Amino acid sequence: MTAQPLLPKNAPFTPEDIDVLNSVVARTTPQQRAWLAGFFAGFEAAQAGAHPQPAAAAKPRQALTVLYASESGNAEALAMRTKKLAQKHGLDARVIDFADAELSVLTRAKNLMVFASTWGEGDPPGRAVDFYAALMGDGAPRLDGVRFAVLALGDTAYAQFCATGKAIDARLEALGGTRAFDRIDLDLDYAKQAAEWTEKALGGLAPADAAGTATVVHVDFKGGAQLAEDDEPQFTADNPLTGEISTLINLNGTGSTRETWHVEIAAEAQGFSYLPGDAVGVVPENDPNLALELAEAVGLGSDGSVVQKLRERYDITTLSRSLVEAYAKLTQRTDVKQLAEPQAFAAFAEDRQLIDLFETYPERLAPEQLFGVLRPLPGRLYSVASSPKAHPGEAHLLVGAVRWQSHGKKRGGVASTYFADRRKVGDEVRIYVKPNRHFRLPDDGNRPIIMIGAGTGVAPYRAFIEERVETAAAGKSWLVFGERNYTNDFLYQLEWQEHLESGALSRIDVAFSRDQPEKIYVQQRLWESRTDLLKWVEEGAHIYVCGDEKGMARDVDVMLSHILAETARGDDEAGHAKLKELAKAGRYQRDVY
Repeated sequence: MTAQPLLPKNAPFTPEDIDVLNSVVARTTPQQRAWLAGFFAGFEAAQAGAHPQPAAAAKPRQALTVLYASESGNAEALAMRTKKLAQKHGLDARVIDFADAELSVLTRAKNLMVFASTWGEGDPPGRAVDFYAALMGDGAPRLDGVRFAVLALGDTAYAQFCATGKAIDARLEALGGTRAFDRIDLDLDYAKQAAEWTEKALGGLAPADAAGTATVVHVDFKGGAQLAEDDEPQFTADNPLTGEISTLINLNGTGSTRETWHVEIAAEAQGFSYLPGDAVGVVPENDPNLALELAEAVGLGSDGSVVQKLRERYDITTLSRSLVEAYAKLTQRTDVKQLAEPQAFAAFAEDRQLIDLFETYPERLAPEQLFGVLRPLPGRLYSVASSPKAHPGEAHLLVGAVRWQSHGKKRGGVASTYFADRRKVGDEVRIYVKPNRHFRLPDDGNRPIIMIGAGTGVAPYRAFIEERVETAAAGKSWLVFGERNYTNDFLYQLEWQEHLESGALSRIDVAFSRDQPEKIYVQQRLWESRTDLLKWVEEGAHIYVCGDEKGMARDVDVMLSHILAETARGDDEAGHAKLKELAKAGRYQRDVY
């Protein structure tokens, strides 16, 4: 059957424009055409200087509750985007963070969408722990009549891929909810599939007559664009900005066991903006030697185009169980299939990478077969180490080079050695902004701040103090910093001393773990200063922690609870509850990895 043209030939457009419009309109959904109808009604009204009026009597719109559990901001960004998309599906969306949700939210929700990330080895994000536990607990209410859809985010490098989202999806069904659209589990390259799933899920949740609803879309055709907190960044991992490295300095002394690079990137482009506390993503390239080594392992070493694609486009380091399963299916090798069993994989994969798999179980592959088992090369996030007010048109990063040896091979972090070994001043680098709305300076510049971090975890605090200097904030500031050695590892030492002299930094306490026989860490410095810390908290201080979740950040969390318990006669549970209260109030914020 031949498709009928959507626009007649006598429409007031050129033949070329008619073809273009037909090709676009032919791909639209009923909801999208309804939105366009409202948009043009609003446009015409604005052009005529009149107030836009509905094209037809407004029909009741259904409510949609959008919940998100987010660690790095990915699930949150998807939830915010869904709120904007829901309108054209006849849904009024309300977005709620797991950290702010109560179980009663679920019982009141007739339509529910959940975007949930998995953190580490199958855990919910830190801010989502309490609500997640309540949902999984015996006291969770029945959800009969609630229609839901769940999108799960994860990383196939971890054994418990998307475990949090899977558990939420199963729990909502067990409580009597009705699955309106099937769950989807997405890896780091989630953007395209997430967009497609969201459109379809909204269609499944939309009221039956949503397609017939045409509402005037109110657009300010005269005013310029205003950046709102929930606006999506212009530059993303899929659309990065190309900046130029203007400074690249190793901050550690020659005798250090560390290698920490201060990187300054010229990023003067309209639409590139960030705030202290945000992360800057880097789109790196793999080590060309590793790319060649991997290509040779599968018989493609002489194909330069394959080596280039491996270097620029694909993740060639991560060894995941799902990849082993794909390789077993491709090669039909029983030994590789056995390797994919959980216990066998865990034993083999420890401190190994993809190259070890291909060298241990070698097969000759065609380029498309090789690329078919690999996932795209993901970006790497770094807490921004600069204030845009102090350094307009620039973004500063603090990058710790990761190097190690295992199973007879020298290995390195993809992005960290990209800067340390393969970039120099004047080279280009692709970057984007990942907002972190839950790691922000207080709106009130008079509020005290306590900043706790070790190693590269000091990066955001450099941005915080610069911002406070530029805004003439009067609040006190206290830095608690830890590293290995005072002489070689005191990152940004001169800057902190200058800020102390000027008064921008009120106090600094340091813990250099290797400068004495017994190791001393930041949590011990906190305990030694617990009286002062409690006084600052009473004065309304905001507390920040940045660093390794499994090490420093977890130990600091325990110590802060212990210190806060001092006000409750040593009751650790009361101290932990107080810390949760501070978090709920936005006065205890963590940026952990």
